[in-house]
Amino acid sequence: MDNIKPSETSQLSESIRKYSPYLFEIRKRLLITMSFFGVSSIVGFVFYERIIRFIIDLLSLNDVNIVFTSPFQFINLAINSGMATGLTLTFPLLIYQILSFLKPALKKFEYKMLVKFMPFCIILFLSGFSFGIYVMKWQIQLFLAKSVSLGIGNILDINHLLNTVLFISVLMGIAFQFPIIIIFLTRLGIVTRNQLSKKRRWVYLGSLIFVILLPLDSILADFLLVFPLVVLFELTLVLARLYEKRK
Repeated sequence: MDNIKPSETSQLSESIRKYSPYLFEIRKRLLITMSFFGVSSIVGFVFYERIIRFIIDLLSLNDVNIVFTSPFQFINLAINSGMATGLTLTFPLLIYQILSFLKPALKKFEYKMLVKFMPFCIILFLSGFSFGIYVMKWQIQLFLAKSVSLGIGNILDINHLLNTVLFISVLMGIAFQFPIIIIFLTRLGIVTRNQLSKKRRWVYLGSLIFVILLPLDSILADFLLVFPLVVLFELTLVLARLYEKRK
């Protein structure tokens, strides 16, 4: 501390004074977002039984032997239901807070572009979430059919099952945001369609690695989850090409 020069101290104080409004703004927006997440999570925690029944009906688990493996698992189910509810409901607010914070630093056309993308972000998130649910439902139905045909009993740990379903669905919803990021970068001229085309094999590989790291034990389900990510990337390249031609 004794070796710090007065000029350096002055520069540090100036930097703190300069960036403190932004830090306070980030803090305020984080508090709002986290408060909303907390309230949403509490709602999901309180109504976890209805949420669990809804998911069981959605996944068609009525003919599957679902069991508790611990007398305390219902607490974990309630917590996980609350977390999933909080994440799903907070996602639109999080996007809004990010846009509002970035607005002063963006040009007018850049901000308008982001605002136009916001509904698509929500639609893509819900699409990815729904697709994750659909794949898990298909996997469970396949498991049930095979167990019946082979005459083997089926028992599923409800806590592990629902954790896996919700975790994969939320991550797929986030992964479906990738096209929005690509389109925004191409519109700003940061990357070009040709550059993305040359990196196609790496995007495919990255998508495959992302899916393999998900808590799934099925190669078929992995390929099903990779397919929409590849299709979205190719559609994004087509949209970028059309934009370049129009421009």
